[in-house]
Amino acid sequence: MANSIGATTPRGVPEDIHRRRWLILAVLMFSLLIVVLDHSILNVAMKTISTPPPHGLGATQSQLEWAINAYTLVFAGILFTAGLLGDRLGRKKILLYGMAIFGTGSVLAAVSDSPGQLIAFRAVMGLGGAFVMPATLAILMNVFEPEEQPRAIGFWVGGVGIAIAIGPITGGLLLEHFWWGSVFLVNVPVVALGLIGMLLFVPESRDPEPGALDPLGVLLSIVGLVLLVYGIIRGGQLADFGDLRVLGAIGAGATVLAGFVLYEKRSDHPAFDMAYFRKPAFSAAVAAVSLVFFALMGVTFFSVFYTQSVRGYSPLQTGVLILPLAATQLVFAPRARLIVERYGPRVVCTGGLLLVALALAGFTLLGQHTPIWVLEVLFFVQGIGMAHTMPPVTTSIMQALPREKAGSGSAINNTFRQVGGALGVAVLGSVLSTGYRAGIEDRLRVLPPGMRHAAGESIEATLAAVERMGPQGRSLVQPAHDAFLHAMHTTALGASGAALLGAAVVARYLPGRTPPPDGPRTGDGPQGAASDTGAASDTGAGAARADR
Repeated sequence: MANSIGATTPRGVPEDIHRRRWLILAVLMFSLLIVVLDHSILNVAMKTISTPPPHGLGATQSQLEWAINAYTLVFAGILFTAGLLGDRLGRKKILLYGMAIFGTGSVLAAVSDSPGQLIAFRAVMGLGGAFVMPATLAILMNVFEPEEQPRAIGFWVGGVGIAIAIGPITGGLLLEHFWWGSVFLVNVPVVALGLIGMLLFVPESRDPEPGALDPLGVLLSIVGLVLLVYGIIRGGQLADFGDLRVLGAIGAGATVLAGFVLYEKRSDHPAFDMAYFRKPAFSAAVAAVSLVFFALMGVTFFSVFYTQSVRGYSPLQTGVLILPLAATQLVFAPRARLIVERYGPRVVCTGGLLLVALALAGFTLLGQHTPIWVLEVLFFVQGIGMAHTMPPVTTSIMQALPREKAGSGSAINNTFRQVGGALGVAVLGSVLSTGYRAGIEDRLRVLPPGMRHAAGESIEATLAAVERMGPQGRSLVQPAHDAFLHAMHTTALGASGAALLGAAVVARYLPGRTPPPDGPRTGDGPQGAASDTGAASDTGAGAARADR
């Protein structure tokens, strides 16, 4: 049989694909791993990249921020469009293109000889990553039967968690033995292996009836998302969301996206059917994804400064400390479906978000000399909460759409997750920065006037000023630690509040326990799953019947 998905067997997925579905999932997780890992691995290399040549690029703080933000901006702006293209052109094809672009960008980033080049090539990597992320989840939905999808999504979510944790560990090990570019070059062999696995094992699938093109809708979505995310990022950089440039970008992005929604509702060939948002469970799941990543990315942002700047741990040690957060997701996320089957997604997701909120609030217990096992317990509890939140809400989003629209569903899931994460870093980072400056500003008078403003931007900036001042500046170390801890506690409470809001949303709108389905879903069913033609690929159902 041709290496593509049909829907003519009794189980809805061709027998040969059904037999190798777990191998396909392993390849998809491998592809996902490299995209998520790279995003976390870069954080530990920032300090090295800021050093003067030949050890680094001599990047300024602003250039370092844009090395991260260029990726985020392109990634978030293109995600939705990438999902639509996967449905139309073929998800495997889009996945292959995305991995190739990501690998090329990684090589170019590794050999950059200026901060400007690094920023540009990080944007190329963001473009590749945007094509990879939605395609993996869309293909997963087309190779697993509905009853197995929650378990497969659990493994997918667990893979994201473990990638977040091993990124700093990998980065720390590479920087101890190689130059800064190794954190990008390490992607190349992984990309090569991923491409081979995709070509050999991953089937093609697409929407057999994609309808007419919607170029205006696609353009509006890209422009709106780019403007919105840019405004969020800029507000976080300035620590001032009242700045006219920030308000202008966010307002323009929101206006364009509102126009996109109105246009899509009136279009006879919309890029995405907005009627899905009328389903309370779908909208609640989307909101939960945004809020949980708002909280997660915010706490990840300040926990790194706590472990390295306050506690004195190395980047490698910091990566090891995050392992409980990843390990719990890897262990519990694939099993979350068992709890959902017994109690329903409403109870499980609400409980998971309450655990996340509790763990984030627990960061207020951390001081300069708190036993480090307290942090490990908090990461453990947070990981359990995430493991019982993300699989059910992701399943709710993906099963709300027909299987042939899996790319669009995955794009919605990942877009809201990315925007939520960007908001978390920007808003909570702004809270952290503002709180820190308020706590340290009066103590900066020991520094020359020209150094005071820059030294108040962050604890890292203050400690850098202390190093330049020598013995005269050492009196600032303890005040810097105290100011950061106070700001961190305030920020943690803000993150906890976001998780509590997510708990309230899912408790109100997610469904309770439902009886298991009697058989394969159809496109006309209440969950909107695949019909007999929905999962058919470009090879046609006749080929599937012939091989069966």
